[in-house]
Amino acid sequence: MAKSEGFMAAALAQARTAAELGEVPVGAVLVIDGMIVARSGNRTRTENDITAHAEITVIRQAAAKLGQERLSGADLYVTLEPCTMCAAAISFARIRRLYYGAEDAKGGAIDNGVRFFAQPTCHHAPEVYSGLGESEAAELLTGFFRSRR
Repeated sequence: MAKSEGFMAAALAQARTAAELGEVPVGAVLVIDGMIVARSGNRTRTENDITAHAEITVIRQAAAKLGQERLSGADLYVTLEPCTMCAAAISFARIRRLYYGAEDAKGGAIDNGVRFFAQPTCHHAPEVYSGLGESEAAELLTGFFRSRR
């Protein structure tokens, strides 16, 4: 298994944990120099914080752990295409690479919606790689929402 697939597997594990907590099953890991520095799933309901998306949570954890707000050498693995809020945080944190699993036609802001990184007002755009672990990520989300209906 390639390292990137292993990191996405860790993000998927966080998504499954989030689902067990009643959260929308999105997971993320932040990697620096081949090591996972932070990992989390969505925590919006658990923390009563609408900004506690998996991406924001791992960026906060890594910044606190490293004592810096910029994460220039970091790679972020997330199971779902980030929303506009998360895309902005990724840009401001200067994340080097973004890997995401499933596209989000309705709420995504990378390859769908506002396409945040393609905007002239975007200060920093990471390299973006989509589709990693896409089928499992999409299946987790579909199953979660199906069980809620």
